[in-house]
Amino acid sequence: MQLRCTARLGNSHARMSTVAAEQPVPSPASPPPPPPQQPLSSATTPTQDAERQQRAKRILQEAVAATAPRHDWTRAEISAIFYQPLMELAFQAANVHRRFHNPSEVQLCTLMNIKTGGCSEDCSYCAQSTRYQKGTGLEAKRVESVESVLEAARIAKENGSTRFCMGAAWRDMRGRKNSLRNIKEMVSGVKGMGMEVCVTLGMIDEQQAKELKEAGLTAYNHNVDTSREFYPSIISTRTYDERLKTLGHVRDAGINVCSGGILGLGESSEDRIGLLHTVATLPSHPESFPVNALVPIKGTPLGDRKPLEFTSMLRTIAAARILMPATIIRIAAGRKTMAEEQQALCFMAGANAIFTGEKMLTTECNGWDEDAAMFGRWGLEPMKSFQKSPVAAGDVAADQA
Repeated sequence: MQLRCTARLGNSHARMSTVAAEQPVPSPASPPPPPPQQPLSSATTPTQDAERQQRAKRILQEAVAATAPRHDWTRAEISAIFYQPLMELAFQAANVHRRFHNPSEVQLCTLMNIKTGGCSEDCSYCAQSTRYQKGTGLEAKRVESVESVLEAARIAKENGSTRFCMGAAWRDMRGRKNSLRNIKEMVSGVKGMGMEVCVTLGMIDEQQAKELKEAGLTAYNHNVDTSREFYPSIISTRTYDERLKTLGHVRDAGINVCSGGILGLGESSEDRIGLLHTVATLPSHPESFPVNALVPIKGTPLGDRKPLEFTSMLRTIAAARILMPATIIRIAAGRKTMAEEQQALCFMAGANAIFTGEKMLTTECNGWDEDAAMFGRWGLEPMKSFQKSPVAAGDVAADQA
């Protein structure tokens, strides 16, 4: 089963999870929900409102004209960009995307759950927590063998994936020397196939990060999930600062940071701005930024959430592209519910990576054949492993931090 567009694409060569819709999903007869509006002071006059809008336009213009990524964004600046009219925001994000990336290239990533269930964390969205096991019916399993993981990676490569990601349902890697040894063997084996390799294993320390780097790890996924303010509403067993500390260990070891968020948890637009502020002001931008839409799983505390509105996904992707122009932005969990035209809008606005294959961690994933057909219809092609095609002559070179 080969990945094909119009013709065969060939063998060219994260826990990536899922703000509740701010409005109820409308029925066909209902008017569409209003777009998010920037909060205004009750004392704002029409003149002050006009001045605010002009400032927001200037901030957007300056951001779009930037020739290199910046890391000193203020929340006010991010807010000014995020609350732009959606058509204008997506258009300007598309302009930025085409200056830093080849717009026809999309990175194909396949994610394998190498250790299912049995996690001691209480992440409200996750079926792999032992706390929700009775409700979800998910059985904990032992770590997959090295051989089975490498066979899955070979199948992914044969189908056109150029990045192979492995996730394990652990809080951290303390006391897991045997598991770490096997995972390093998996990393080395996947890297030897010419594929990029990413893992998500919970919290890791400096030494563990160094060992993974020596094994050939390309990237480490550790999502911050949401804003610092909203985070305690979703998780109590791991702090926001602990997540940032892990990202620091990964960065210091010379491994690419993969860190994103989950939309649809019940957060506000301001929380989405907080999420963007966290990642856009890291010492170096994440090499990849997964944008997940919550996939509600029965038996978890968020199992009855309403679906995320597509405009929230598009707005977040477009704002992220402007704030982090060189970063790879990945449509992660929840893509299965998106129409092909919606996915294409995301690609136009700056998304340039997807998960493809048989499954995500515990949720459905778009298949290779399905994505191959989509690529053919929209003129997309897989990004090669370890490199992006150079942008057109005269355009800005992508930051490699």
